[in-house]
Amino acid sequence: MKLGIFAKTFEGSDPETVLKAVKAAGYSCAQYNMACSGLASMPDEIGLDAARAVAEASRSTGVDIVAVSGTYNMIHPDLATRQAGHRRLEVLAARCVDMGTRLITLCTGTRDPVDQWKEHPDNNTPEAWRDLLGAMEKALRIADRYDVDLGIEPELANVVNSAEKAKRLIHELQNPRIKIVLDPANLFEVASPEQQRDLVASGIDLLADRIVMAHAKDRNRDGTFATAGKGVLDYDFYLSRLRAIGFEGSLITHGLAASEAPGVAEFLNGHLSGGSSIGVGR
Repeated sequence: MKLGIFAKTFEGSDPETVLKAVKAAGYSCAQYNMACSGLASMPDEIGLDAARAVAEASRSTGVDIVAVSGTYNMIHPDLATRQAGHRRLEVLAARCVDMGTRLITLCTGTRDPVDQWKEHPDNNTPEAWRDLLGAMEKALRIADRYDVDLGIEPELANVVNSAEKAKRLIHELQNPRIKIVLDPANLFEVASPEQQRDLVASGIDLLADRIVMAHAKDRNRDGTFATAGKGVLDYDFYLSRLRAIGFEGSLITHGLAASEAPGVAEFLNGHLSGGSSIGVGR
């Protein structure tokens, strides 16, 4: 597995500056965000020079761009907001190859009108599922047009809130461009060690043939998010399950401060090489 990080963890509006920081912190790849190019995360326009600057920074630093963030609320209650998200997705998809990647990460969305990462009781309704199918069909047509894949992530606060829902989406749409970004800390909030391992193992096994990226963050005992290695997630078990399915993609950490990045790289590299399981800062 290659170890990476969200590029947006580091300050900067120039891709070379940001990717140099990624490299210096101990990472060989990154999930890019257009904010690192001084643009909106989902901009209305991306110039060819701006896109090529990302690829050039990747070459000069040796940091691979394994994905770019294309998150917008795919089931926002306001149709115009959804349509604006589709337009910006096409802008991003049209420049992916110039930036050096063919994977866009998505947010399957929530009915919350303000925060696309906030749970809403209507997320589990048939209407929300219908709207997601429609949004994904539009996104897949864009993906076909520009030869990119779309990475969805099961998240408790979104309409695809479990591995089972992700599998259902794959089954109903029958499109190989749908890929999975697997973050075990998004599969539970508060769980016993046994429950946590069951959820992680079943999620990985269920989605094994579609997992193209793994995320690395953590949960505190109270269910809040934590930096990888500072919480209750069993990283030995998680990574062993990824190895068991033959996963050789990128392990991307996020949800941490830039100052924590070197320590998290050391922690994760230790696990990837079969080293110590002592957590960061413990």
